[in-house]
Amino acid sequence: MPSNAPRPRDPRSLYFRGLPEGWEEDRALVTRTQRERMLDAMARAVAAKGYAKLTVSDVVALAGVSRRTFYEHFADKEECFLESYTAGAQAIIAEVAGAVRRANPTDWHERVRIGMEAYTRLLAANPDLARALLVDVLGAGPRAVELRRNVFHSFVDLYRPAPSSDRPADVAMRQVPEPFLMALVGGISELVQEHIVDRGAESLEELTPTLVELAFSIVDVGARIGARPRAAIAS
Repeated sequence: MPSNAPRPRDPRSLYFRGLPEGWEEDRALVTRTQRERMLDAMARAVAAKGYAKLTVSDVVALAGVSRRTFYEHFADKEECFLESYTAGAQAIIAEVAGAVRRANPTDWHERVRIGMEAYTRLLAANPDLARALLVDVLGAGPRAVELRRNVFHSFVDLYRPAPSSDRPADVAMRQVPEPFLMALVGGISELVQEHIVDRGAESLEELTPTLVELAFSIVDVGARIGARPRAAIAS
């Protein structure tokens, strides 16, 4: 169950990515980041109280803004949650993709390992966002569940290879059928969700070796099945 005490704001949160270090001491930047502060506050409030119990008052108090400012940006708490979820998910996807791109691995095993390490590291460093993405979204209504489905497919896209690349990693991943990529992302999500509920997001990096081995197994089996002639698969 969520605790009752929200965490203090972390100026290094993914909601503030791109801002310079020490931004929270710059009055002009603080004023310009009202929206980001509300998105961050929503994640912290959800983690502390759960979506059903949180109120707009909780969000504005944590963000340090007025109710008027809140309603200038969002129609209600649901819209704020959906925006917070979207922004957080997009930030994680972009950071994971960036980590893989910077490493530029040629082997698919390394691509998967680097991406998984970045994923768990980011979630552990942003525990309230992690809980919102993987736990609390399930109780935030049908629009949130539909958004979760869309984000799920965006994570699947991270494993899709470039369609025309001849790099060994891309060639290997192109053989993996779509259902295996979906099973990979779904399996990872379930294990991470269970870890968050049972032990908290802060220790998620301990789960990385298990997730990496799971990914290796699914991709390896998928690649072998994908390489078979269609007639052999059908029989």
